[in-house]
Amino acid sequence: MQPNEDAMRRDVLPVPDRAPVGLVTYDAKDPDTRHEPIRPIRPPSTAPNVLVVLLDDVGFGASSAFGGVIATPHAERLASAGLKYNRFHTTALCSPTRAALLSGRNHHTVGMGGITEIATSAPGYDSRRPNTCAPLAEILKLNGYSTAQFGKCHEVPVWETSPLGPFDNWPTGSGFEYFYGFIGGEAHQFYPALYEGTTPVEPDRTPEDGYHLMGDMTDKAIGWMRRQKSLMPDKPFFAYFAPGATHAPHHVPAEWIDKYAGRFDAGWDVLREEIFAQQKQIGVIPADAQLTPRPAEIPAWDEMPDELKPVLRRQMEVYAAFLEFTDHHVGRLLDALEDLEVFEDTLIYYIIGDNGASAEGTMNGTYNEMINFNGAAALETPEFLMSKLADFGGPDSYSHYSVGWAHAMDTPYQWTKQVASHFGGTRNGAIVHWPRGFTAAGAVRSQFAHVIDVAPTILEAAGLAEPTFVHGVQQTPMEGVSMRYSFDDGTAADRHETQYFEMFGNRGVYHRGWTAVTRHKTPWLLIGEDVPAFDDDVWELYDTNTDWTQSEDLAQTHPEKLHELQRLFLIEAVRHQVLPLDDRAAERLSPEVSGRPQLVRGNRQRLYAGMGRLSEHSVVSIKNASHAVTAEVTVEDDAHGVIIAQGGSIGGWTLYVKDGCLRYCYNLFGIHRFYVGSETRLSAGRHQVRMEFDYEGPGLGKGGTVRLYVNGEEVGEGRVDATAAMIFSADDTCDVGREDGALVADDYPVPNHFSGEVHWVEIAVGEDAQDADHHLSPEEMLRIVLARQ
Repeated sequence: MQPNEDAMRRDVLPVPDRAPVGLVTYDAKDPDTRHEPIRPIRPPSTAPNVLVVLLDDVGFGASSAFGGVIATPHAERLASAGLKYNRFHTTALCSPTRAALLSGRNHHTVGMGGITEIATSAPGYDSRRPNTCAPLAEILKLNGYSTAQFGKCHEVPVWETSPLGPFDNWPTGSGFEYFYGFIGGEAHQFYPALYEGTTPVEPDRTPEDGYHLMGDMTDKAIGWMRRQKSLMPDKPFFAYFAPGATHAPHHVPAEWIDKYAGRFDAGWDVLREEIFAQQKQIGVIPADAQLTPRPAEIPAWDEMPDELKPVLRRQMEVYAAFLEFTDHHVGRLLDALEDLEVFEDTLIYYIIGDNGASAEGTMNGTYNEMINFNGAAALETPEFLMSKLADFGGPDSYSHYSVGWAHAMDTPYQWTKQVASHFGGTRNGAIVHWPRGFTAAGAVRSQFAHVIDVAPTILEAAGLAEPTFVHGVQQTPMEGVSMRYSFDDGTAADRHETQYFEMFGNRGVYHRGWTAVTRHKTPWLLIGEDVPAFDDDVWELYDTNTDWTQSEDLAQTHPEKLHELQRLFLIEAVRHQVLPLDDRAAERLSPEVSGRPQLVRGNRQRLYAGMGRLSEHSVVSIKNASHAVTAEVTVEDDAHGVIIAQGGSIGGWTLYVKDGCLRYCYNLFGIHRFYVGSETRLSAGRHQVRMEFDYEGPGLGKGGTVRLYVNGEEVGEGRVDATAAMIFSADDTCDVGREDGALVADDYPVPNHFSGEVHWVEIAVGEDAQDADHHLSPEEMLRIVLARQ
């Protein structure tokens, strides 16, 4: 039995069951038999539905709702009947912003001081949300909400991302009853690696059939909301819609790109001036705001090579189309809410970006952003980029735009994503819409707000207390401040008065309008930057009470104020587990250096037929070392198909059979494909096939010689000129017996299932790859098995 939902105590979750009291009768037919009806737990009767939309890598100055030139009519539609928040802030990076949003606590408090791939063993950076910080979805679910997440989940520790979990930190282990999307930082929008719950699923169509992830996940979200209102109309829902858009790769149907043809021919400097003027015109920045100068590190448009400018223009046309396309599908969600007649009583947050625009695409932009992550940007010459001009944005690309466009998308502020010190990295436009919750419409709100404020706002709107215990664990209080006070009072004094910022050593603190900030690293220099010691960083001081954009550095004229705020940053840093500061990047990719758990250990791994959707963290790394891949297969006449493949069209390798002959392909960033093949057909029966890669180190990303063997006999030899040093892909996976999605090699189709049987595949690296007979004997295999015990 439970009390009335409006009077129910909810500070301890789950709400404890109450044992019945009173007379116990012997016979249910006894007139004195009394039992209260079963009342499922529901939130208070006034609790609204909640939809949180979080876009990815969208700067403050991109959307037309905040003065940008990219059409976002559905953001404007919400804003016309709702509120624009022009001082809303994020953490400057995706995983940290998402962890903060979903917990109501600062990103270091919940262990997310960086993206999951560079987690360390330090508490503020280990990517593990403490059980003392129950997520918002879990709190709402335990109070009677239906919950669902769609799109990107980049909060799962990398050692828990395999198809075997554990799943405690996946969406369905974090309070969401339904999940449809991808695990990781980004997705190939035409060939995504998707999960429904914790089950891998494949898209039901191809790009040629019109498939795009934005349409797919929107369909799933609309279908879920319809089912929820059909089957459980007495329950409100919490839907979290987090597209991979507009994070790279920038993928969008060609007809949307055509809409922006020629729009950006004048370049990023002129574009920035245009956006700045529009922002003042629509009132999202004050009339006296100053446009901050372009950093010296970013070249002017006129300084860029003329032969590259057609590519640069195309990059921005693709990006603009991607953002408008994304807003189009958000509009479909809004239409569905209206069709269900719940639009007026749904609290909607439309957060336009989880950080500033991304400058990770290098100065020239890129056809394949993995090239920069591998420190190999020199491979993309202007001639190569021009040769791909028509393919940008399409299924064969994995593109990102130039740093200059990213800076323009953050107008009027300094810097970009990753730079937590300046508003270009942390200030994002946010729109709140809830007609039955407040009367203000079409207004701008300028109270200081942060992404950690969303969770307490939703709880207050739902009439729910923040719990002190969840699943028996005492909770750390939420660190955000509810924004509800500002909904109907545009003149209300700020309640969120202090906020620290830190990412990769870029750091700052806000306190009652003043900001002290220092930029420590450059966002597009992912490898090899010579950074100063933290004590040598130069701090800047701004009074944003009078200087909206952080344009006038007052450090020299107000040293006492600067020192006061520097001390405040240290106090906040200690309080929220920011220390020790960690500016390492590539080094933290190594589990041995970072101290995080490693899913795959040693230099050998055996995989079996049917295994798939294995992330790079789930497979022993073959990079920068000699290695061998051995497989035992049974074939029939006319053997064909994939034995094993890792990666995709933007980089990876595959061992397969074509026309009965063993073949190997190494795909170098989609720029070069190196093929080695045998002319000896496999006869029917059981065989051991092997590929040996003799790496020509020392050093990173070197080439090597490939040799193919069948039953210990060499059948082919060839050369690979260079290899990926760090990563094949952020999204493509390893599959045994087939390859789905965007393909490593271009001489086999989908489907490409191996026509025979793959009994096992073994990957060996370094000394473990050396075998004088080029063949794994039963004795050797037994020795390997025993060594693993």
